[in-house]
Amino acid sequence: MPGGALQKKEPLKGMKMNEVENKSQRTVTILRVFFGLVFLFGIQLMAGKLGWAIADFFSCETVDPDGVFVPLSIHHLILMEIALAIILIMRIGIQADFGFQWGDRKMGFRYFLLFTATIAVIAMGYHALLRALGQPISYDYPLTTRNILGTLGFQLFLTGTSEEILYRALPVTLIIFAFGKSVSISKHVTWEVVLASFLFTAAHIHWTISPFSISELNIFGLVYAFAMGILNGVVYQKTRSILYPMLMHSVSNVIMVGSGYLFALLI
Repeated sequence: MPGGALQKKEPLKGMKMNEVENKSQRTVTILRVFFGLVFLFGIQLMAGKLGWAIADFFSCETVDPDGVFVPLSIHHLILMEIALAIILIMRIGIQADFGFQWGDRKMGFRYFLLFTATIAVIAMGYHALLRALGQPISYDYPLTTRNILGTLGFQLFLTGTSEEILYRALPVTLIIFAFGKSVSISKHVTWEVVLASFLFTAAHIHWTISPFSISELNIFGLVYAFAMGILNGVVYQKTRSILYPMLMHSVSNVIMVGSGYLFALLI
């Protein structure tokens, strides 16, 4: 009888030890993810501040007298260079794949074409609705040929390339490393994509730390940024390439900004 009782206790003791180990592993994983997010947020914040500081050093009145596209272009070039430098270091340390290849071309271009057609309809509908409500978008710079081409060129060549590296390839890969694996929420969406999308959305909030203040909070813009973050993240993981999210990001910005110009000038 005592021997039987001992045999029953040993499995129970082993189960409890396994539960303790599992809880300990979960705690370590949560801490790794948390500090990873803090690190990423700090990098994104630092990159943004440094980008604007460097942009302020350059005089662009000859090329861009209204200052609407050259400072932004310099800012985004700095974002991209910082992100690429960190990725180069991380690739040595953790041997991670950040998606700088074509991946699944057929799937990637199918997503791109479907997305482009959809965003064109959404953009036209959005601006038409604003016009119907008597609240069209106003611009704080003249819509000259220089400004229109400059801003659209910036959107096309620099927004997707820089932001998808800093806000998609880098955080998604680092969060997977922190988790130890990709963690699915549903069939198509993973936790790393959702967390990276929150960081991407936070980058679209105009705020200062000291003193803490929020100068601009566009709810539609934040929802749009989060949705685009999720969509681009899904495409990034499914195609195993950051190139298609870059294309989607840049073209969607050109369509959204360009349709705004169209309504302002022609309608």
